[in-house]
Amino acid sequence: MRSSHFWYLFDLRGQKITLFVSLITVFMSQNSLAQGARYAPKHQEGYENKLVHYGFLFALPVTRFRFTHSDGFNADSTRLISAPATAGFRMGLVANLYLTDHWDLRVTPSVSLYDRVLEYQFTNGKSRRELREATWIELPILLKYKSKRRMNSRMYMIGGMTFGTETNVRRRSQPGSERLNTKSYDVTLDYGFGFEKFLAYTKFSPEVRFSHGLVNLFQGGDMPTSTSLRRLTTHTVTLYVMFE
Repeated sequence: MRSSHFWYLFDLRGQKITLFVSLITVFMSQNSLAQGARYAPKHQEGYENKLVHYGFLFALPVTRFRFTHSDGFNADSTRLISAPATAGFRMGLVANLYLTDHWDLRVTPSVSLYDRVLEYQFTNGKSRRELREATWIELPILLKYKSKRRMNSRMYMIGGMTFGTETNVRRRSQPGSERLNTKSYDVTLDYGFGFEKFLAYTKFSPEVRFSHGLVNLFQGGDMPTSTSLRRLTTHTVTLYVMFE
């Protein structure tokens, strides 16, 4: 009995020692992680000390026309008008001017490729597709409100206006497609939000921006479908990737 009782006590003590060692190991590992998080490197600590920062951007705009019917829409043979969304491409430069700890002025001159379309369906069952395929030079002037920086990241909101001009227009040679007659300049109201991630040698910023055209681009023309519209504006949602 004594012998078995002695080994039982020894086994119980061993379990306590094992449990104690395990607790110490867990505590030391958590403490190491906390110290690692505490001493994580903060990239580009003097970023705000520089007045102007430059960079470049790539973007994927998804755009379409917004239109208003004319009074003669029901009088002609047009049954339905639609403006499907199309994807484009944009690339440009970034110039960011520091104003205060929470405000920046941002200018992003860029070149954009757009394919905007209007599709018509008539009462006789036929259809027509009018295309505006063009390259635009755009100059967004934006105010940026940025949150307080947390280590290597922060959020921001952005808003302003974009001034754009069309540089060339191509007519796509395909059956049922005609050149859409619109103005060659536009002004848009822009707003959006983004996220800034500071890396060792650059700053990476994904951003989503919404643009609403303020100019009536519709010019009419000799096409029969021109009598169905009164107003034509642009609407674009763009995903940006910027490096500064």
